[in-house]
Amino acid sequence: MKRWGVLCYGVACYAVFFGVFLYLAGFLGNFLVPRTMDSPAAGSVGLGLLVNLGLIALFGIQHSVMARPTFKRWWTQFVPKPIERSTYVMATNVALILMFCFWQPTGMILWDVESPVLRGVVHAIFALGFLTVLVTTFLINHFDLFGLRQVWLYFRGREYQPIRFRNPGPYRFVRHPLYVGWLLAFWATPTMSLMHFVFAAGMTGYILIAIVFEERNLAEEHGEAYEQYRRTTPMLIPRFSTAATPSTASEASAPTGSA
Repeated sequence: MKRWGVLCYGVACYAVFFGVFLYLAGFLGNFLVPRTMDSPAAGSVGLGLLVNLGLIALFGIQHSVMARPTFKRWWTQFVPKPIERSTYVMATNVALILMFCFWQPTGMILWDVESPVLRGVVHAIFALGFLTVLVTTFLINHFDLFGLRQVWLYFRGREYQPIRFRNPGPYRFVRHPLYVGWLLAFWATPTMSLMHFVFAAGMTGYILIAIVFEERNLAEEHGEAYEQYRRTTPMLIPRFSTAATPSTASEASAPTGSA
């Protein structure tokens, strides 16, 4: 591919991602978008479970398998390396757009917070989750995570160099702050429907499984330094008394980009 084509492709993939990320906030939070996770019931519970679990599985398989080094080595025989990450981002976009289009709400409210004050608190936690995800990507390297750095370096004729070994900000207290942000966004809802619960539980399961594979890859790449970091820093629940240790601030399989 010509350099301009690579750059335009990477920018287009990122632009679609940004729109999908914003739509996801509305889809989960039930605001500003025409159809949300908790829209009026669209079908039976049985059919809804079948379709929705399939959509969650599709996202999980795509997002995790495409992030693994073994797949990347095979995949880059066919996809040029400068656009490998952008293509991964676009595949994630497609998986999420399919979820937006085919998600099956079925009603059945599991809990509903009636107090306006408490509802406001829950909405604030939801917003904090999305903000944590966004800020954490910039602490790692937002443009590398979403493929822009790769296509820009190729456009400039410069060789790609992986992000250096470091542990900025919240990575000193928890190994996966990006995933902590997603968990807050998934579970913090004042009105929890059955299918919203299925989504939150399914995505939580995906995250826990993805962490196992991701940390295995990080240990292989960074050796004892990462093993030491893993021994001294909690996975998801911060322990603020933990001393800062060298680490890699790399999220190989975060939702919307990231791992």
